Amino acid sequence: METDKVWLVTGASKGMGLSLVRKLIESGYRVAATSRKAQSLMEAVGEFDKQQFLPLEVDLTSGESVSKAFEKTVGHFGKIDVLVNNAGYGIGGAVEELNQKEIRDSFDINVMAVIKTMQSVMPYFRQQKSGNIINISSIAGFAPGIGWAIYAATKYAVTGLSEVMAEDVKEFGVKVTVVAPGAFRTEFLEEGSLVFAENKVEGYNVIRASHQKYAAMNGTQAGDPDKLACVLIDLAENPNPPVRLYLGSDAYNRAKYKIGLLSEELDINKDISFSTDF
Repeated sequence: METDKVWLVTGASKGMGLSLVRKLIESGYRVAATSRKAQSLMEAVGEFDKQQFLPLEVDLTSGESVSKAFEKTVGHFGKIDVLVNNAGYGIGGAVEELNQKEIRDSFDINVMAVIKTMQSVMPYFRQQKSGNIINISSIAGFAPGIGWAIYAATKYAVTGLSEVMAEDVKEFGVKVTVVAPGAFRTEFLEEGSLVFAENKVEGYNVIRASHQKYAAMNGTQAGDPDKLACVLIDLAENPNPPVRLYLGSDAYNRAKYKIGLLSEELDINKDISFSTDF
């Protein structure tokens, strides 16, 4: 395993990001990691060697803040090899319940921040003719659940963005993988990580039941974040990593079921599809 690589991980003070940072440090990699508050990140990581770990306080909604984070990383370690876009959060509610600020905030972190980090890292990757970008999407970005329309929209965006990005940067030796995890045993389902629409509209009983179901899963999720961290490290070592990777048996099963539905719908409506040709 080539531990000479330098990683930058966003949203690293808890959850999957923290598990990954800890595993990277333990494995001997050099790591820069971002959080809204550097102090909370340092407390979460614990004792560390400043030559190996660089905590960064970054506002991911600010292009200037993001750009400076990459400048500091390269200034500190001399280079950057792997970018992991992990920062994000879930927002639940019917589309009519969510106000414009709630929607915009979700897209700013879940989508626009991913775009900003990739724009910032690509000049370095193009110059060195190598690099890995790992974007954390969600199974909701392919097979979404009831009551999570805006969250699904952001994750669909990350998936589509990553798929095209993988083709766009291939000629520079840069590899892109979009990871779609299922439910992992992190703080994702806890208060503070999940956000719900402030405005509640009467009658959305199915959505309320869906939200209650997800809340009840907290602490019993099948996914192990430490095992996910190992998979991400292996991705960066893989000379031919997949563009799309579903992690967790639940993610696999949901994707498989969705593919079946898509195939069935395509076949049923084939004549209609062909009917619009000249």
